[in-house]
This record gives sequence, structure tokens and C-alpha cells, in this order.
Amino acid sequence: MITLLLQLLRLLPFLFGGHRQLALENLALRQQLTVYKRTVTRPRLRKIDRLFWVGLARVWAGWKGSLVIVTPDTVLRWQRRRFREYWTKLSGGSSGGRPPVNAEIKALVSRMAAANPLWGAPRIHAELLKLGIKVAERTVSRLLPTRPRPPSQTWRTFLANHVRDLVGLDFFTVPTAGLRVLFVLVVLAHDRRRVVHFNVTECPTAAWTAQQIVDTFPADSTPAYLLRDRDPVYGERFRQRMKGMRISEVLTAPHSPWQNPFVERLIGSVRRECLEHVVVLGERHLRRVLTAYFAYYNRTRTHLSLDKDTPHGRPIEPPELGGTIRIPEVGGLHHRYVRHAA
Repeated sequence: MITLLLQLLRLLPFLFGGHRQLALENLALRQQLTVYKRTVTRPRLRKIDRLFWVGLARVWAGWKGSLVIVTPDTVLRWQRRRFREYWTKLSGGSSGGRPPVNAEIKALVSRMAAANPLWGAPRIHAELLKLGIKVAERTVSRLLPTRPRPPSQTWRTFLANHVRDLVGLDFFTVPTAGLRVLFVLVVLAHDRRRVVHFNVTECPTAAWTAQQIVDTFPADSTPAYLLRDRDPVYGERFRQRMKGMRISEVLTAPHSPWQNPFVERLIGSVRRECLEHVVVLGERHLRRVLTAYFAYYNRTRTHLSLDKDTPHGRPIEPPELGGTIRIPEVGGLHHRYVRHAA
């Protein structure tokens, strides 16, 4: 009601100025617009409506006083948006430069890169040229997916690739009841985790160590690679003997026993499962104990890495063969279970 009275006061000059019909019509329109604004939260305007008010604002200075449906700021926002759309449309055309790359070429480059991870842009570009596809090498390099530089092979990869031709060796020490320290050399074949040789000495030298390798591998069975650490015991005479036997030495990094994992795991098993339960009296006693343990290790002890089989292979005995009996191993520290007919 107050809004209607204000509009009536604004039209009084027109009512008594000879424009009575126009003033009443204007008042009626304003009253209907007021009702419309009360009942409709946000009226929907079409594009032609916006253009009308934008054009009217350019030719009529008093357009703000007659605007009821929307606010003047809305009209100004329409004009700014119209300006942006106009210039965006003008600048959206072709501006020269590189032509767009065909989608089929993009897909082909992606497939080539995925199927050939060692290929770079020059190789893929050459293949495209052979297929009759003319595209710049620089374009091919832009289309290649980002991928890290292929790293050097890890020790795990190296061991997996050469496991059948690789043996590892290492020393470990054993204290005796007479307060002496004995050195045990173990040689392990990686393919089946087999202990192929061991020996005991009180004073290991390069010549003694080299002779152990000669005794372990006759001329027709030498391995291709020998994995060892950088202990000084592997001196010049040892290296010369390995070179004469045509065995390639693979050296671990300094202070990195984890790079010779199979031998280190073997030494840990020997300590936990045997030597920690025995008082070693001397060299002869240690040889006897280790001979028994390594026989158990190769023939009887199962390994997770071998699908729970033994290094030498252990047949499965079905229940039809009879009941089970146990056979002591390593002086009774361990046992072997076999089937035996009643």
C-alpha cells in the first residue's frame, strides 16, 4: 500500500499537467508490476528482454527510475556479459599456429608408447613415417605420456634373471668352548637354495678361499656369477683364480649384507636352528654338527620360497603307505616324518 501511494505521488504532476490518461495507464502498469514482484520470487527473462533494457539504458538517461522487475546493477551486469561474449566469439576463431593433431594419431602414439616402453619420440616418429603419417617429431614428443626415466635394475631383478647361474658365498664365525674363533665358509646355489659346499678354518686366506671354489665346482660345473661382499679375504689370488675359472664376480655395496640375501638367510637359519643350541668343542666337532645340519637342510627342511619343498626335492607320501614315524635329525634338534607300513 505504501509503495502504491509513493507511485501516486510521483505521478501527480502528470495528472494535473494534461497527461492524465498516460499517468493513469502508467500507474496501473506499476501497480501490476508491484503485485507481480510480490508473487514471483525471480521472474524469468528472455534474451530479447535483456537486450531491450541494455539498449534502453544507452538512449535514455532516466531508465533506472522506470526499472521495476530487476535492479539497475543487473542490467549493467547483462551489458558486461554481452561485451565478454561478443569479444570471446571474435577471438575464438583460428589464429594460425600448429594445426590440431588428429585424434586417431594421438591414440596410435599412445598405443605405441604403451606397447614399447623403451621407445622414445624418434623411434615412434620413424614408425609413423613408415605408416605414411606425416607429423613432426616435436609433436610426437608432446603426445607421449609422462613417465619416469627407467631406473637401473634392482638387485632383486638381477637375482631373478641370473638365479640359475648364480652362487653366493660368505663367512660367519663360531666361538668354541676353548675360546677360539672358527670361520665357516658356506657356498649356496641360488636356484634351489642348496648348500653345495662348506668348510671350516681358523685362519682364512685368499688362497684357501679360492681353493674352496675349485673344490666345489669342477671344470664342467662352474657358475657364471659369484655373489660376494668386499671382505679383504677375497684378495688378489682369489680374484685371479676366479678370472681363470671364467667366473664373473658380483660385489655387493659396502656394509650392505641385504644385497646377498640368500646366504645371509642361510647363516641366520644355521645359527637359530643349530649353533645356538650347541656348545662347539672344536673344529672337528663343528664339522660334524654342520655336516648333519646341512644334510637336514638340503634333504628334509622345507622352504617357503620353494613352495614348501626341500632343496633336493622331497616326494609326497600318500596316506595309503601307512602310518607316520619320526626320524631324528641333527642329534634330535629336528625330526623328519615319513610313512611306514605297519
